[in-house]
Amino acid sequence: MPLIQVDLPRDLFEASHEAIGNAIHDAQIEALGIPANDRFQVFRPHEKGELKFDPTYNDVDRRSLLLIHVTAVHMYPVAVKQAFFRTVVDKLEPLGIRREDVLICLAENGFEDWWAGR
Repeated sequence: MPLIQVDLPRDLFEASHEAIGNAIHDAQIEALGIPANDRFQVFRPHEKGELKFDPTYNDVDRRSLLLIHVTAVHMYPVAVKQAFFRTVVDKLEPLGIRREDVLICLAENGFEDWWAGR
């Protein structure tokens, strides 16, 4: 049950949050193999100036920031996580979101760290 938290500019949230959520969820299904009904997403839109980032960090031409924080149970090999990252940006690109403007962090913990209704 990955938990997805998305920080993004308010104008992008208002224009595309449903499509962004679908793209991320579809990438989870495709790359991580999660069930289709395992969707838990929190969107946090930000006003201009609230998202701070270096536009050239790691030699990337960054113009905006879409931050995706994934919390998941530790069970995915490195190759699977890397495939997930690529799949997310591939699915966001048709929405006009540049891959250079996406930052994804996948943090893992144990099954004992979750409560999911039972």
